[in-house]
Parts: sequence; structure tokens; C-alpha cells
Amino acid sequence: MEEVLSVLPLDPMSTAWLAPDWEEEEQSDEIVREKHLLLDHIVERGQEPLRIDKYLLTKIGSLTRSKVQQGIDDGLVNINQKPIKANYKVRPGDHLLVYTYREPDITEILPENIPLDIVYEDDDLLLIHKPYNMVVHPGHGNYTGTVVNALSYYLGQQNPESTQLPRIGLVHRIDKDTTGLLVVGKSEQAINGLSEQFKDHTVERTYQALVWGDVEEDEGRIETYIGRHERLRKIFTVYDADDEKGKHAITHYRVLERLHYVTLVECRLETGRTHQIRVHMKHIGHTLFNDSTYGGDRILKGTVFSKYQQFVDNCFKLLPRQALHAKTLGFVHPITREKVFFESELPADMEAVLEKWRTYVKAKKPV
Repeated sequence: MEEVLSVLPLDPMSTAWLAPDWEEEEQSDEIVREKHLLLDHIVERGQEPLRIDKYLLTKIGSLTRSKVQQGIDDGLVNINQKPIKANYKVRPGDHLLVYTYREPDITEILPENIPLDIVYEDDDLLLIHKPYNMVVHPGHGNYTGTVVNALSYYLGQQNPESTQLPRIGLVHRIDKDTTGLLVVGKSEQAINGLSEQFKDHTVERTYQALVWGDVEEDEGRIETYIGRHERLRKIFTVYDADDEKGKHAITHYRVLERLHYVTLVECRLETGRTHQIRVHMKHIGHTLFNDSTYGGDRILKGTVFSKYQQFVDNCFKLLPRQALHAKTLGFVHPITREKVFFESELPADMEAVLEKWRTYVKAKKPV
């Protein structure tokens, strides 16, 4: 789920990760140097044939041509899963992987030309619709291809003469496989103003989620303490109020549509803990549909008939992630002080699964 973040601490002059050390050091044969993925990129349509070293310089501007050539010689540049020679010319659709022997520092951001679905933008803030399968902030195992990498490139293009990386004001985030609205501050005043509103819980945020089971109450309030699981460190769980491992979390929910074995609900966040909606809905017995992290990627409600099992499997294929979408976002504009409100449509994968369930309920009465 969502969690308030501190402002991204970018050092504008830091280029250690942007210019990886590809020069060999003396080493014994027993030492194995670990490679780290630096760039994962598909060559754009319409790209004219261009030598790989020249092409890489347009994507990672801090590299020198000699370092690019050294990296190619060392097998750190692959095209379509194979090493290439320095005279290789890239073509549209080529899958480019660039590695480095240097462990990236996640506070040093590599700008990447990744398309952004921009909902709104002015001089001080930017709203995007984040797609499924996209991490917001670089972290272990996700150093490239994130929202921050895309924003760094996009905002940098607005001031191409600057030698400094743009300031990126991430004030909240949503999970990799959750879709929906994300707001970013572009100026110091906007970043501070948005951060205060998230801290004070005055931002209006609603999500839509498809959950397993027929939710009994039409609406409700879930109040618990959420913290990281003691043994399974990638998931979060509910703790007692007197346990210091949990943070106070409140979610309000409202039933939007009942589809017998699943229910579409609206969730309004009063707090913003990591995985909050996913943990809270599981806590009341209604795990998110196809949430593999919390056990929603198997049949939790329904019949034992093979046709039903096949139907659910087809739904999982249509929606290969947890059924959760950040639908609305409302706040006071930090500069104009006007109340603003944004809404996004459900993504195609969630809409398709909802339609399948509607059709199933009409055609197949419970047995």
C-alpha cells in the first residue's frame, strides 16, 4: 500500500552510479566479480541504425566512449541476451542490458526515457497515473525502470541546460503492482506543503479493490496496528496495540458491488502504512483478489467444480496482480491554496475481470 516518504535526498553533483567503473582492477582468478544491472532498455521504434557506443552515450550521458567500449569488451553490454561487438548497430526492438561491477547507490538516480501517463502538471506539482509492474522508488533489485528514473529524465528535459539532476519531491508511493494516482512536488514549497498534508492525514485518498468473499457489512472501519512480519520480512501483519512493532492504521471501506464470491469495495485511507489495505482486508477475512503476497492468488471462496476453477484461473491471467487501484486524490494545492480533486478510471485489467464476474453471476447462479 502507501507510505509517506521523506523528500528524496538527491545529491545533484553525484554521478558515481551514472558513471560505473568498468575499468578492470588486478585480481586473483579466485575472485568472482558480481555484476549489477545498470540499464534495461528496449530500443524505440523509428530508431535509425546507430553504433552501440554512440547509442549508449545518448542514454547514459555521464559515460565516456572509452568506458562504453571497455564495458563492451568485458561483456557488460548485451543485446537480446547475447554479448555484442563494439561495431554493433542497434535496431528498433533490440533488448539492451547494461551491467556494472559497481553496486549502485540508490540515492544516485539514473534518468531513463520512460513514458509517463501525466494526469495534471503545473509549475509546482505533477500527477501521474502509475501503471502495474512499475516500482516507484529505486531499491534493492530495482535500480532502473522506476517512476523516479522516469521523472528524473522527464523533469530534466524541462531544463536541458542544467548540469544538476532535477529535484524530485516524492511525498508518497504505491506498491509496484498497484495502479493509480501519484502526486509529485516539483518545487521546494510544493514538496513541503504536500508533505505536511500527508503527515497531517488531510489528503483525501480512495482506492478500489476487488476482494474475496461477500463482505457482510455495507461499510465499516478497520483500526489496527500494522508492522513488518517478524519472520517473513516481505509482508506486513497486524499487531496488538501495546506491541511496539506496529504503527496505528485506519481504513474505512464501503461496498460498491457484490458479485457473490467476490466484492468490489472502496477503501478510504485515514493513515498510509505500507500494504495497509492489503493487510486490513485480509485481517477481516477478505483478502484482495490475486494478491500473491497475502494468499489471494488461489480460490478462497466458491465451488469445487472444475469449470469454476478454470474461470478463476482465466481471471488471474487477465489480472496478473492484486486487484487494487488508487482511484482518487484530493488535497489543497500548496501554492494556490485551492482545493483540487483528481480521479482516474479503473485500468483495463481490473475492468475486464469485473465484467467476467458480472457475466458469471448472471449466467451461473450459486450451486
